[in-house]
Amino acid sequence: MNEVYDFLKKAGTYYLATVDGDQPRVRPFGTVDLFEDRLYIQTGKKKEVSIQLKANPKAELCAFMDGQWLRVSGTLVEDDRREAKKHMLDSYPQLRAMYNEDDGNTQVLYFKDATAAFFSFTAPPRIIRF
Repeated sequence: MNEVYDFLKKAGTYYLATVDGDQPRVRPFGTVDLFEDRLYIQTGKKKEVSIQLKANPKAELCAFMDGQWLRVSGTLVEDDRREAKKHMLDSYPQLRAMYNEDDGNTQVLYFKDATAAFFSFTAPPRIIRF
């Protein structure tokens, strides 16, 4: 999982896919955190992505960097603990202009039953499950 985290952190931007009814939705994200041996992302509870994940928590993200791409798919589980939110926001202090761990809006979610796949045009895929 550390390799997945390192790739996403270095890439800076990844694209998160959810579903809205029968319509796929994809948007750029940039937050990723390792906390208590879990891979976390962050959003706001008032955003459409949060509403979509509440209806269907299955999601996939994709990032590309240096001729290699990574896809992570799994179920995103909300962690409403203050400690998890604080850890994420401490990792991204620039988000504190919009979020804080006690605002009732900050949402952190971790991947459960996840499969990460590293791909390139020159090597076979590598799969990591966590």
